[in-house]
Amino acid sequence: MTTFTTGTDTLTRDALAVLQPGFTGTTAPDWVLRRLGEGLTSVGLFGRNVATAEQVAALTAQLRAERDDLLVAIDEESGDVTRLEVRTGSSFPGNHALGAVDDTALTRGVARELGRRLAECGVTFDWAPSADVNANPDNPVIGVRSFGRDTDLVARHTAAWVEGLQSTGVAACTKHFPGHGDTSVDSHHAVPHIDLDTTTLYERELQPFRAAIAAGTRAIMSAHIKVPVLDPDRPATLSRRILTDLLRGELGYQGLIVTDGMEMRAISGTYGLEHGAVLAVAAGADAICVGGGLCDEDTVQSLQDALVAAVRSGELPEERLADAAARVRALADWTARARRSPAPGAPEPEIGLTAARRAVTVTRTGPPAPVTAPVYVATFSPEANIAVGDETPWGVGAELERLLPGTTTGHFTDTDTDAGARVLEAAAGRRVVAVVRDEHRHPWMRTALDTLLAAAPDTVVVEMGVPQSAPRGTPHIATHGAARVCGVAAAEAIVAG
Repeated sequence: MTTFTTGTDTLTRDALAVLQPGFTGTTAPDWVLRRLGEGLTSVGLFGRNVATAEQVAALTAQLRAERDDLLVAIDEESGDVTRLEVRTGSSFPGNHALGAVDDTALTRGVARELGRRLAECGVTFDWAPSADVNANPDNPVIGVRSFGRDTDLVARHTAAWVEGLQSTGVAACTKHFPGHGDTSVDSHHAVPHIDLDTTTLYERELQPFRAAIAAGTRAIMSAHIKVPVLDPDRPATLSRRILTDLLRGELGYQGLIVTDGMEMRAISGTYGLEHGAVLAVAAGADAICVGGGLCDEDTVQSLQDALVAAVRSGELPEERLADAAARVRALADWTARARRSPAPGAPEPEIGLTAARRAVTVTRTGPPAPVTAPVYVATFSPEANIAVGDETPWGVGAELERLLPGTTTGHFTDTDTDAGARVLEAAAGRRVVAVVRDEHRHPWMRTALDTLLAAAPDTVVVEMGVPQSAPRGTPHIATHGAARVCGVAAAEAIVAG
């Protein structure tokens, strides 16, 4: 039987302070407003909370009418993972595109402009950037969310991104500690294991986090991954050896430690949501991220009750919960003060498209073949991972339809039998633009391209994921990400030949 805790006592307020819940709707529910008065210090926004920038600004103003120093968080990586532009696609390329350009000034500028837009909407805490080194090309959840597979490149761009974002008063949350890049399992579904030796872990996975700490990142997000060389028993989010001994002690990090989404199956399916939250705070986490899926008051109540009960039973030291709550409030205070001091410098509204254009790589297998007539765009869509979601449009079809009137687009998935032949039939003699995403991870895409290129060697291939497969197509265009601006840049390159 659940014992509901209410009121304004210190223990209850501390339990609420460490939660970062989500909610439904584009205005704040009454229960959220009430909880702000009871001690809730953070909320998280997701795609379901966003209609327009103006609406988000009104929503955050409504929330702050109840608590001025409220931390308003969002999962806005730019690129493939966007919440602020969930229905249109991002105005900024993601990490992989920025890593491909390898201009830290550009990365800093993109993050600064993103931060400026978040700040204008009243968002003060961004669950980004990803500092994961994409060591495993078959990684199903990181991919283009990483700056790349070179440790030094990832480290310097992580630092630049943190610096750019935080120059606007928006706190960065570098993720996913101690590094999610060398996994073949998505922690939304199960617990990934990273079986690395100590040397590789320290020299590869941890270096970007060291760079982020040196750059002053205000928060770090833990990963729901098991790293046996560090802790053979528990995933990082629940591991005192990883969060307290390594991150706090060895790396000297003093900012906020935030968990990845606790309803992810790696935690909720193994330890249970409530017990997982208790274990995370006991291990050294300061803030419990929940709300991507569970976004109701009952979830907040059950987590609050679990934390209070754990303190009263002795499972969770009261001083540990108090320390966690104090760190959340300290960050809330930093962002509140930063909001009163607008970032200097002029807006750079075109920097995202500029970066996307610079990231495009064109590989020609023959003489230039400009596209001047309407084409048939075949978009091969893999199953979207949960971090990216399936709400956000991607591809080059819309932009090519604008540039080449009469162009049409078809969409194909792994359930489409003989997709290559179906594309050729639908194209009806028009030139084909084949758009793929991580071809190397999807045999059905590779088979479709084999069929297309055998019958129509002038097919243009656009890779909008990690360009791991050998380039082929006339030409082959790699965008290093599927943000809206990456699609625009690819379409321009196609028409230019």
